[in-house]
Amino acid sequence: MADGAWDSPALVLELEDAVRALRDRIDRIEQELPTRVNLSAAPAPAPPVPTALHSKMDELEGQLLAKVLALEKERAALSHSSHRQRQEVEKELDALQGRVAELEHGSSAYSPPDAFKVGIPIRNNYMYARVRKAIPELYAFTACMWLRSRSGGTGQGTPFSYSVPGQANEIVLLEAGHEPMELLINDKVAQLPMTLKDNSWHHICIIWTTRDGLWSAYQDGELRGSGENLAAWHPIKPHGILILGQEQDTLGGRFDATQAFVGDIAQFNLWDHVLTPAQVLGLANCTAPLLGNVLPWEDKLVETFGGAKKATFDVCKGRTKA
Repeated sequence: MADGAWDSPALVLELEDAVRALRDRIDRIEQELPTRVNLSAAPAPAPPVPTALHSKMDELEGQLLAKVLALEKERAALSHSSHRQRQEVEKELDALQGRVAELEHGSSAYSPPDAFKVGIPIRNNYMYARVRKAIPELYAFTACMWLRSRSGGTGQGTPFSYSVPGQANEIVLLEAGHEPMELLINDKVAQLPMTLKDNSWHHICIIWTTRDGLWSAYQDGELRGSGENLAAWHPIKPHGILILGQEQDTLGGRFDATQAFVGDIAQFNLWDHVLTPAQVLGLANCTAPLLGNVLPWEDKLVETFGGAKKATFDVCKGRTKA
């Protein structure tokens, strides 16, 4: 038998049958020994053959016993290996069945990386979200987002703020108290004719370019206001901190509860260029989704703090019922 055949269960059983047959032969030989000695006609003392034969049989029996023990170990190891392999196969089958179930449920079982919202339930100075991606120097930008304010009729607070070293108000969208909504660029201010106080989802886009400080503001796909000379010829500085839900008085901190946002934020995207009115409308009516090329709305890039929560949410499917 080949040395590599011990891992076959059939061959192990065959060898065990051979061992049992050899044991039977040994038993028969031991039973015949007294008869053979008694039939000898010579009056001389019994020859030493039976003693030598017994010794040989003892040696053979010892070898067989050792082989049987080895076979038992081999069989136990084979059983353990088979059990482990069976567990691995069952685990793989479970994973495949789970994947099949997801595919059978279709797109409803798939949650894309941008299908979530950030919720801030109460006004305070410690709940917020931070976008974990560096912003480069910008000579123009478009910032779009879905907002649902739950401020109870008062100012909606600060949906987002971007601060850099030496300038806490590099970009801020803010509505404080009963004042109109404001856009701050490098601490310069433009008032935006928009209102979000009905506890409903609204799509907001803010567009600005350093050339002549031109700006425009869209709500639900419609142009609500535009102007110029807002921080004209000032480039947006890089390597700052972007916060959702709080206004920064210093780089990354010193929040004021009276300026905090209360409600839900989704699909905050930032581009390094001006989007066209058609692109803005496509985002607002959910016919042409577009991720920001500077900051895309992705779960892995948004970290929440202080009790602000991320929740699975598709704004285009659920904005009227979420």
